[in-house]
Amino acid sequence: MSIKIRKQDALDYHTQGQPGKIEVTPTKKLSTQLDLALAYSPGVAEPCKEIAANKEDVYKYTSKGNLVAVISNGTAVLGLGDIGPEAAKPVMEGKAVLFKKYAGIDSFDIEINEKDPDKFIEVVKALEPTFGGINLEDIKAPECFKIETVLREKLNIPIMHDDQHGTAIISSAALLNALAVNGKRIDEIILVVNGAGAAAVSCTKLYLALGLKKENLIMCDSKGVIHKDRTDLDASKRDFATSRKITTLKEAIKGADVFIGLSKADLLTPEDILSMAKDPIVFALANPNPEIAYDLAKKTRPDIIMGTGRSDHPNQINNVLGFPYIFRGALDVRATEINEEMKLAAVRALADLAKEPVPDIVFQAYGVDKIQFGKDYLIPKPLDPRLITTVAPAVAKAAMDSGMAKNPIKDWGAYNNELLKRIGIDQKLTSRIIDLAKKKPKRIIFAEAGHHKILKAAQVLQDEGIAYPILLGGKEEIAKLASEHHLELGDCKIIDLREEKEMTERYAKALYEKRQRKGLTYQDALRQVRDRNTFGAMMLEFGEADALVSGLTKDYSKTILPALQIIGMAPGVKRVAGMYIIMNKKGTFFFSDCTVNVDPSAEELVGIIGLTWRGAKFFDIEPRVAVLSYSNFGSSKGEIPDKVREAVKLAKAKYPDLVIDGDIQANVAFDTELQQEIYPFSALSKEGANTLIFPNLASANIAYKLLMEIGGAEAIGPILLGMKKPVHILQLGSSIRDIVNMAAIAVVDAQLYERNEHL
Repeated sequence: MSIKIRKQDALDYHTQGQPGKIEVTPTKKLSTQLDLALAYSPGVAEPCKEIAANKEDVYKYTSKGNLVAVISNGTAVLGLGDIGPEAAKPVMEGKAVLFKKYAGIDSFDIEINEKDPDKFIEVVKALEPTFGGINLEDIKAPECFKIETVLREKLNIPIMHDDQHGTAIISSAALLNALAVNGKRIDEIILVVNGAGAAAVSCTKLYLALGLKKENLIMCDSKGVIHKDRTDLDASKRDFATSRKITTLKEAIKGADVFIGLSKADLLTPEDILSMAKDPIVFALANPNPEIAYDLAKKTRPDIIMGTGRSDHPNQINNVLGFPYIFRGALDVRATEINEEMKLAAVRALADLAKEPVPDIVFQAYGVDKIQFGKDYLIPKPLDPRLITTVAPAVAKAAMDSGMAKNPIKDWGAYNNELLKRIGIDQKLTSRIIDLAKKKPKRIIFAEAGHHKILKAAQVLQDEGIAYPILLGGKEEIAKLASEHHLELGDCKIIDLREEKEMTERYAKALYEKRQRKGLTYQDALRQVRDRNTFGAMMLEFGEADALVSGLTKDYSKTILPALQIIGMAPGVKRVAGMYIIMNKKGTFFFSDCTVNVDPSAEELVGIIGLTWRGAKFFDIEPRVAVLSYSNFGSSKGEIPDKVREAVKLAKAKYPDLVIDGDIQANVAFDTELQQEIYPFSALSKEGANTLIFPNLASANIAYKLLMEIGGAEAIGPILLGMKKPVHILQLGSSIRDIVNMAAIAVVDAQLYERNEHL
């Protein structure tokens, strides 16, 4: 989808509120005189002395290890050219924002009023003590080559001129995958590069490192083909001179397999691309308008594989796929430079990621139903959350393997979780559950296999070895959906109820025997088991599967009813409950009951508390329970505070080892300083709550949905607590990611069920 940018909109965006796009935010509390004394004088002297004694401690006591400088002199800004350092500042601020958004890297933009490369080098060199890395940006060629080369030699922190290497890395990944799609080999192709600036030179070097033969390379500049007979070539161009007897781009592109454009708009004609080899690859990367318009190229050559620098066309060669994660990996191992091995590792990581199934969150971000590896999807999308956990570790490992790392990573699982926290997603808990599920996968029934999300989730579960999906639905319908969405369901078991006469009759008889004194006739039972939720519950009851997951397309109450009637509640449980796991930057929290009990009594709240306590411990977290109301320890009277106080009293008697308190307001439950000052007797005053019990369904449901929509929280659930066997109900309209997470929980629940320990 094309995004129209209006001049005034852009100007307003940069002026509204606080001018610019970035600010400095303290990472420590500054609310008291003591805080200020620790942050500055006299307390700051202590880390200063430690660093003076050991310079490496600067990474321990300051932000250097997560701080990158974005530096430019404004001589080659975007498509605007030499517009000066002041005019470059909005772009550099934008680059700093991207570092933070995509990789959690703090960044200062520095615009230097200096065009002399030697003087520029001296300025940047003097900044080394401040920064963990330096991103050079928008510096014109050929000066940029010298600047980067000299700084890499003189400094011991990672440095990269993104205009050169970013485009090279992303286009290399796209090139490898384009060649995989059309069945060509990089060592056999003829490749034409149009442009001889910083990006073109770096791209070409990387293509050669990947296996392109130099004799099959043709580079052109504004004067035509760079060939050995020309006398006007500088050193960088002479390296790529060809001996072919051609002089023009039109001659060069004839019979070529690949065209890489890093030049100007509309230099290629339809006749030019018609003269290329079969299944040509054209990356027209001039911005904002490519060397040939996308629609024109596709119309002229239906067999073309096309990439541009634009977001409104497939295969956008976008540097944001690279630089945040390359620096992230380099910073995290404290690399002394970004070398060729690290760049190539980024290339291969990006290329491999594009071949993986695309998560549902990416579909949602781009408003599409299908994204699959092929001619129109060669590299990942910029909003793919897997980039940080794919590219950064690859770069970090390459730095370690090539001897560049001063701080090697030892625990890659922990590192993966740290990366997710950097961008505000704590998936430690989810990752642990998935890892547990993989150790002993179980048979999971999906009652709604007539939905493409369920089928996509089944493919992921099967591919990753999390579960053995059992799909309930029409075989023809499932086959059609799988074909439409390019899914490979492999060994997934498909049960078409219309073909299962024996199972249907057996289940109907069992259901009739179970419910005949509750008004159910045999014909009613036969009709009910033809419903997939009922059929799935009977499969679980008969031990022909290990867990049931449903609810994507039906209301919660309608989905849970057959399971309650057939499976029933665990011994001693009088009411089931629905618990959500809420994750944000502050940690992991449990909310209950969010789905089942409309207005539980004090006694029923005690049951919910017990189930939630066990549920939290299932995820290896010791619960600290706050039972919420609009009152703090009797400060207000009313039905809800009275009910909550009674429930807490009963729960303390029943579960003496449980850390619990209430009635308490939600904000106070987390504010330990306030509790210690005003309510020092509170059991939550030391560490605060991590488990919230709501007085009724309305408050719980409203709270978690508000947090998800405007609080930036991620939710897993609802997790059904208190069933006799593992049954889990999806939220209506769940994403593929939600379904996979719920299935993993169901697998682990089934594992524990074997030991009589399940949720």
